[in-house]
Amino acid sequence: MTSADGRFDAAVTGIGMVTPAGLGTQASWERITAADGTAARPVPALAEIRASIGCSIPDFDPAAAVGRRKAWRLDRSSQLALAAAAEAVADAGLDPATWDGARVGVVLGSGIGGAASWEKQHQILRDHGSQKVSALLIPMLAVNMAAGYIAMEIGARGPNFVTATACASGATAVGQARELLRSGRCDVVVTGGTEACLIPSIISGFQQMGALSARQDEPGAASRPFDVDRDGFVPAEGAAVLVLERPESARARGARIRACVSGYGASADAYNATAPEPSGAGAELALRAALDDAGLAPESVDHVNAHGTSTPLNDLMEARLIRRVLGEGPSVTSVKGVTGHSLGAAGAIEVAVTALTVQNGLVPPTANLTSQDPEIDLDVVAKAPRPANVRVAVSNSFGFGGQNAVVLLTRP
Repeated sequence: MTSADGRFDAAVTGIGMVTPAGLGTQASWERITAADGTAARPVPALAEIRASIGCSIPDFDPAAAVGRRKAWRLDRSSQLALAAAAEAVADAGLDPATWDGARVGVVLGSGIGGAASWEKQHQILRDHGSQKVSALLIPMLAVNMAAGYIAMEIGARGPNFVTATACASGATAVGQARELLRSGRCDVVVTGGTEACLIPSIISGFQQMGALSARQDEPGAASRPFDVDRDGFVPAEGAAVLVLERPESARARGARIRACVSGYGASADAYNATAPEPSGAGAELALRAALDDAGLAPESVDHVNAHGTSTPLNDLMEARLIRRVLGEGPSVTSVKGVTGHSLGAAGAIEVAVTALTVQNGLVPPTANLTSQDPEIDLDVVAKAPRPANVRVAVSNSFGFGGQNAVVLLTRP
């Protein structure tokens, strides 16, 4: 709904999550708010490389989640996305059998796509020759296919695409989904992000660039955003999907509105392929754009769900940005202390958690924050969840290539 001052609110009516913190939204939320350490463990597929820990989802059963006949044809990233989408649509109280599919869109974020299928089939090619490579390789690895499969599952015949802005992909997807509602092109948009690439080739790449935590023998303490002893991120897999509608449509059918997406901003650092611009000038453009889009002043922000990767450079840059633009007022948290960093899915997981924070009036603590970096002059929530009156919150996401996305959420 566009208000008199020009602000457009997109209602979050459904959330689905499949994360290292738990299967389903409630299980994920409970583990994230408990913040009892990183959900990391040794990953069997990584046993032969030095960086062998990750935040995986060992209890996920693809056959149970999406059906045995479908599961074998899909990359794990698509399996996770379908499971999260099914929960989100059900949570919204929508029945795909009754909606006008031409008015339903799907916008999903993914940084890497079906890399696990690619790596597996490449090994088959080397060991057994081209005749043994799966005929399904291309639809398994193509980055757009998770969105395509969701559309097939729920009969969504509106715009369908994937955003690929590295670790900002999920947040970018939510921002673009809101634009489909604002333009009038769609009445419902299913949006979010997915990633599943805990595989040797990808993790070795991060390992070689020095981005990962060296705490391989302490997986539960490895991801520690904003801590003085942080030393890198812990890779993860996961998916989160949100259902967005116009508030007036949601209210007309008696739907619960968890929160509203009221602002979105995007920008580029134009600085470095992998390192953030140290001053945060590029990220600041995205944050100020989200505030302007929502028609809100910086001092109105009550809470920040930070990108907070647990890397020395990112956390310091982001802390300076938050302090410079938003001041000392907002509470700050990073869920990556629990979930690790799920790359293209991270922004979607964090937007979902931010929506739950707004709805529940409860800020999750930052796991493993035992000694806050003295250079990080922020009110970072640690040790225990904090009850709070969160009316306005922002979720920051930054990606390789200097791509930044900020989603602003408000209480309905």
